[in-house]
Amino acid sequence: MYDLLLQDGTVIDGTGRARFAADVAVVDDRIVRVGDCRGRESRRSIDCSSMIVAPGFVDVHNHDEGWLLKTANHAPKTSQGITSEVLMSDGISYAPITSELVADWFVYLRSLNGLRLSDYRGWRSLDDYMSLLDHTTAQNTITQIPYANLRVLALGWGLQQADDTQRLAIRRYVQQGMESGAVGISTGLDYVAQCFATTDDLVDAAAALVTQDGLYVTHVRYKYGLLPALKEAVAIARRAGVKLHVSHLKAFSHEETEHLLQYIDSVAVQEVDFSFDVYPYLPGSTMLHSQLPYEVWIDGPLGVLPRLRDPDVRRRFADHLAELPLERLHIAWLATRDNAHHVGQTLVEFVAQRGVAPADALLDLLIEENLAVTFVYQFGDDRIMEPMLAHRKCLFGSDGIYFPDGVVHPRVYGSAPRILGPMVRDRKLFSLEDAIRRLSADPAERFGLIDRGVVRENAFADLVVFDAQRVTDLATYAKPHQFCEGIAHVMVNGQPVVDDHQCVREFESSPPGRRLYYRK
Repeated sequence: MYDLLLQDGTVIDGTGRARFAADVAVVDDRIVRVGDCRGRESRRSIDCSSMIVAPGFVDVHNHDEGWLLKTANHAPKTSQGITSEVLMSDGISYAPITSELVADWFVYLRSLNGLRLSDYRGWRSLDDYMSLLDHTTAQNTITQIPYANLRVLALGWGLQQADDTQRLAIRRYVQQGMESGAVGISTGLDYVAQCFATTDDLVDAAAALVTQDGLYVTHVRYKYGLLPALKEAVAIARRAGVKLHVSHLKAFSHEETEHLLQYIDSVAVQEVDFSFDVYPYLPGSTMLHSQLPYEVWIDGPLGVLPRLRDPDVRRRFADHLAELPLERLHIAWLATRDNAHHVGQTLVEFVAQRGVAPADALLDLLIEENLAVTFVYQFGDDRIMEPMLAHRKCLFGSDGIYFPDGVVHPRVYGSAPRILGPMVRDRKLFSLEDAIRRLSADPAERFGLIDRGVVRENAFADLVVFDAQRVTDLATYAKPHQFCEGIAHVMVNGQPVVDDHQCVREFESSPPGRRLYYRK
C-alpha cells in the first residue's frame, strides 16, 4: 500500500524532458513509482488532474537560517514550493562563532536574519547550528561556510591581510566545514570583515575546497564595479582550482547586461566551471548599514556606533548618498517601536520629517536602531534582468529578507511563482519544463543535494502540485505579505507542508525538513 498517491497529474520531472501523464506514488519519504498506479491502494490519494506535478524547488541564495531556527513552517517560502534551502549566504551568518563574538554577530545580522540575542542557544560550530534545524522545520536545509565568520575567528574584524598562520587557520576551518557537510564557501565582499580580504586571501581559502570539490559561492565586490568584480571572482576560482557560483548576478542597464553576458559566454565559462543565480526582479533590498564606509567595521559591529558620529564618516556617507535616488528607496523594517511609523516611508520622506541633511538623518537612525534597519530600492525595469534569468547558467535564488512587520521586498513571497507564471506564460523567457529544471534539478545537482530536485523512482518525495495556468505572484512593493496563487500542495520527504493551498501549521510528530549533507 502506498502512503500517498498523486493521481492523474502531468509530471514535469525536473530534468528538462517534456511533460508526461503519470501517477506518482510515495511510500515513507521516497517516490516508489512514476507511472500508471490505477487499482493500487493508498492511505491518501490526491486528484491532480489538470495540475502539474513537479519536484520541490531549491533556493540557493536566501537569508532564512534565523527564521528556520524558530519557525516550524516558514510559510512565505513553502507556499512557493521551496522545499530545500541553501543557507548562510553572503559570507555572514550565526556560525561558526565563539562566546566573545556572539553579541557582535547578532547586532550585525539583526536586520538580515531576524534573530535576537535572546534566541541564542549556545551553538558554536556549523555542525551545532545545522543540527538545530534537523526535523525542527518544514524544509530541508544545507549549509555553506560563511567566510567572514572564519576570517574573524582567525584574525579579527580589521583590515589587516592574513599572515601565514592565519591563512592556515582559515583553511582548517574550511576543511572542518566541509567535513560537516557544507557545500563550500560563501563570501559577501561588500560586507563586514571580508570587505578587507585581498584576492590572495580568497584564493588561499578557496583552495581548501579542492579535495572535496566544494563550491566557491560569492557576492562579488559590486561596489568596485560589476564587470571588474566578476573578473576577480573568475580569477579566484581559476587560481584556486574550484567551481564558481556568483550570487544575485544582474546589471542595471541593457548595455551593462549585454557586456556582462558577453564576458560570461566568451570568458567565464571557458576559464572555470561557472554558474550564477538571480531573482526575477531588478530592484533589491539589503541592510542600511551595508552602505557605510568600510573602515567603520574595523573594531567589529559593537564598535561602530561611536564612529557614526565622526564628521569625516558623515561626510563620506553623504557623498555616497548623493549618488542614490533616495526617493526610490524605502525603509523596509527597523527594530524599535519608537521609529516603527517610518516603515514604508521613502528615504526622502523620512529625511524631510527629520529636518536635517540626509546623511545625518540616516546615521542618527542607525544609532537609534543599533544598526538594525533594512531598506528596499525600487528603481529600474525588470526587463533588464530577463536575459540573465534566461541564461543557461542561471539557477534560482530568492535573496529574500523577511520580517513579518516590515514592508519587505516582494521576492520573499513571489520569486518562484513569478518564474513559473509570468516569466513562462507572459514573457516567454523559457518553457515551463526549463523553468522547473532551473528551480529544481539544476540547483540540486550544483549544490550537492543527492536524490532531490527530480521526480523519479527512489528520489526523495519533495513534490509540488500546481496549476500552470493560474500560478503567479501576488506580492507587491506596497503589499508584500501576499501568498502566491496556484500552488495547491507541497510535500517534503513525503509529508505535506502545504495542503490544499494552506500551509500546515502543526505536524503530527516533528516537521519533515532534514539537515542535508553535500553529496551524501
